[in-house]
Amino acid sequence: MSSGNDCRPQTFTKPAFGEKEVTELVDRVFGLKVSWIRPLPSYDDQNFHVHVSRKEAAEGADEYVLKITNSEDSQEPDLIEVQTQAMMFLSAEGFPSATPFLTKDGNIMSLESGGTGPGNKKYMVRLLTYLPGIPVAKIATNAQIFYDIGQLAARLDKALSEKFHHPSLKSLHRGQFIWNLANVPLLDQYIYALGQNKYREVVEQVIEQFKGRVIPKLSSFRACINHGDLNDHNILVDCSSVSLENPQYRVSGILDFSDMSYGYYVFEVAIAIMYMMIESPDPLGVGGHVLAGFESVLPLTEEERGALFLLVSGRFSQSLVIAAHTALLYPENKEYLMITAKTGWKQLMKMFEVGQEAVEQTWFETAKAYGTSAPA
Repeated sequence: MSSGNDCRPQTFTKPAFGEKEVTELVDRVFGLKVSWIRPLPSYDDQNFHVHVSRKEAAEGADEYVLKITNSEDSQEPDLIEVQTQAMMFLSAEGFPSATPFLTKDGNIMSLESGGTGPGNKKYMVRLLTYLPGIPVAKIATNAQIFYDIGQLAARLDKALSEKFHHPSLKSLHRGQFIWNLANVPLLDQYIYALGQNKYREVVEQVIEQFKGRVIPKLSSFRACINHGDLNDHNILVDCSSVSLENPQYRVSGILDFSDMSYGYYVFEVAIAIMYMMIESPDPLGVGGHVLAGFESVLPLTEEERGALFLLVSGRFSQSLVIAAHTALLYPENKEYLMITAKTGWKQLMKMFEVGQEAVEQTWFETAKAYGTSAPA
């Protein structure tokens, strides 16, 4: 859900390539003959599911995702390089991550002009392996998948932070990146998009509490590399049981690394909790299961646990405010942009109605019941 690399999400141009143009591009840049393509939903990039003829496909693969990055992020090749290399690293480490199909020149990406957007914009293009599976957003979720996603979030950040090396890692220090959880205070300049209502009052409350109670404690949190967007559409699962009454799922794919940045371990678990709340009939109960999975790998400290409520609230606020702002600029993409808003406002309002103490008690007691480690 990236919206540019700084606090100006309105500066990006979303690509607008036609299917015929994409078919020609895949042939010219990657040397593959397209048999069919279909567009995939996206926040500010443009994605296509690409099927190539079997004899053209490398190593038996015949399905890919063509990712055309928005004009703003396309100006940061080092950042896209690091994100793509991180995906390759994670795949090699056994995570279900996509890997790039190389261009005819042997590169992982290519800068291309095209589409119907304004001016002669250039867009970074990559062809990634297609990962099978169902988005978490489309299944009946349960405690087991929430626990597994929490565990995955911790394992993923731990692997990236401890074992991933690249000469351009510094590009992940994205100081003013609107989607980094540390930057909740930057929402001040976009909150106008909400109008004047009870929702805006709650978001203003989140921002002020965040400034006073989270920002001063950031230096006490453990730093790491965050995926930054483990949402219900970026995690794919497949069914690992034959029981129709009680299906068991396992994670089969991790998508979209465009929000990667340096952050803190507690950010990742807060982001995962927030998006899993969207998918549950018992949203306030979700956090404990995700937290238990996360803490089975990385127990949080007392300071990190104490910030969790405001971090989850902060991510709700980011998602809801930036979606409202972006929908004003791109009304044709409003349906996709406002996916989280359908239930997100209800969940955020409920959190504040119940109160931090009661919500935390639910989360921490649920996590404790799993028998995971006490806070580090």
